[in-house]
Amino acid sequence: MSTGEVEPVRVARWFAGRGYPVFPLAPGRKTPIRGCRRCSQHSAEYVPHPAQECACLARGGLCHGFYAATLDPDLIEHWWTVGDRGVAVATGPANLVIVDVDRHNSTPPQQAVQLLPGVDLTPAQVAQVKDGVDVLRLLAQSRNQPDPSTGELTMTVRTPSGGLHLWFRAPARTAWRGSAGGDHHGPVLGWQLDVRARGGYIVAPGTRTAAGTYRVVGERREPVLLPSWLAGELTHTGHLLPGTAGERAEPAVPNRARAAALAARRGSGGGSAEPGRWAERTAATVLDAVADCGRVPEGAGWSGVLNRAAFTLGGLVAGGHITEEAARTALLDAALRARPAKQAAALGIIRSGLAAGTRQALHPRDER
Repeated sequence: MSTGEVEPVRVARWFAGRGYPVFPLAPGRKTPIRGCRRCSQHSAEYVPHPAQECACLARGGLCHGFYAATLDPDLIEHWWTVGDRGVAVATGPANLVIVDVDRHNSTPPQQAVQLLPGVDLTPAQVAQVKDGVDVLRLLAQSRNQPDPSTGELTMTVRTPSGGLHLWFRAPARTAWRGSAGGDHHGPVLGWQLDVRARGGYIVAPGTRTAAGTYRVVGERREPVLLPSWLAGELTHTGHLLPGTAGERAEPAVPNRARAAALAARRGSGGGSAEPGRWAERTAATVLDAVADCGRVPEGAGWSGVLNRAAFTLGGLVAGGHITEEAARTALLDAALRARPAKQAAALGIIRSGLAAGTRQALHPRDER
């Protein structure tokens, strides 16, 4: 996604091509186009009915905001014949989790629990907070993570007001509740830190409003998988929706650790390629074993298999074959494919398994 001026229809095509359903916004605004008189609550002709069952949606109408979102290329071409309409992505159907970082001119709370629930902050840290960007930095610092506001973590969009939207893909077979916009107001990640997920939408970069244009910052042009440390925070704050018991997990897991090991090998600047290929195969083997636990609902020894995988990837981390964050993220993704309702347990197993594994570096011909 380019940071320059792009036709709205091209923006809509780009996101739809990645499986993110889109719908138009009112020209010059960040709100959906008002629906027909029967569907608009502002109309005297409004007839109450479930948005998901509205006949207007089946006919390609623009009623009910994000419920109208589509991947249909013909409908997209039709909707954006009006060139000044903005573009929005329905975050729930897109399986996206967006951290919306505000920079409102309001007085920050003076109590740490109101800034970041569950995070211990010193009085000096509380005093330095001016807006949501400061809160986000403090959250990352408390978890020994780099500043996410730089645009280097994932696709990041600067809003006309100076805020930020951090785009993430949800881990496999997880559903997250939002805390701003859409159908509800949910749990709180932090002061001026909203979450857009189920029941909401996000303004796409390139959209122009009366206040300015939403623009991508940094080098990232694709949302990355929600990092495990941030997934853990969102779980603790109640954003994770319970999984559906008895659902079969997908049979295959995209091997993110393999991709991370490959990227690390390419960026090493030299050396033999064989250790990198070996690390890819090793990571693939243990992660596939975790995902395979999803073939049966119980009795697969999921916790033991996950612990073994975390121990092995910890050794790869210590050996310099993969980063610790990439290992955590890949493990969590595989674990939740097998047991989507056990995120809290998965995070604990991954944490202890990685810690144990990193005490001894793992290299080719080593056995565990």
